[in-house]
Amino acid sequence: MDLKRIFSGLLGKGRKERTGHRNDVIVVSGLPRSGTSMMMRMLEAGGVPTLTDGVREANADNPDGYYEFERVKALEHDKEWVQEARGRAVKVISALLEHLPRGHTYKVVFMERHLDEVLASQRRMLQREGKPTDEVNDESLRELFEKHLAESKDWLRKQPHVEALYICYNEAIADPSKAAASVNRFLGGNLDEEAMSNVIDPTLYRQRK
Repeated sequence: MDLKRIFSGLLGKGRKERTGHRNDVIVVSGLPRSGTSMMMRMLEAGGVPTLTDGVREANADNPDGYYEFERVKALEHDKEWVQEARGRAVKVISALLEHLPRGHTYKVVFMERHLDEVLASQRRMLQREGKPTDEVNDESLRELFEKHLAESKDWLRKQPHVEALYICYNEAIADPSKAAASVNRFLGGNLDEEAMSNVIDPTLYRQRK
């Protein structure tokens, strides 16, 4: 089963800088619908410049925007843009992490979320977009995601040029200040934690399990 094909159905087409890691590429990653857009918004509010292009517009599933950069989807073959991501935050789904080119250092903020909620959110989004939701049942997809996440964490742990921080979406919603503080420490301690906390909107936590 091809995760990239599954994820492709979930990916659309369409302030003062404070980061202390100007030479690192700051990557926000995780499964689709795991809180990656929220984290991008937090980083932006905290003072980290983001690499986005606005091709995919905000909608009912992500009213505050997706914070995507279209070229990321072709990362396996197109890596030239990574140079301009140094010192900035860019969203890269977990299935593409292994294609990040060497020659750069990466700070990866990896979003985790209860898988029942991820599956429910993904299914709801596909339904709204009129895309098929019955290609893979939830049980099989859960097993696939669990395996994929374990492999992603193993890959991250083995990369000498990559540091990773894991943030639980559910815990960030419950305690925004704690999540903001963890990310700030990870990125050097120069971000605006209060601004980061303030962008977390509990009303967007709609698929609760």
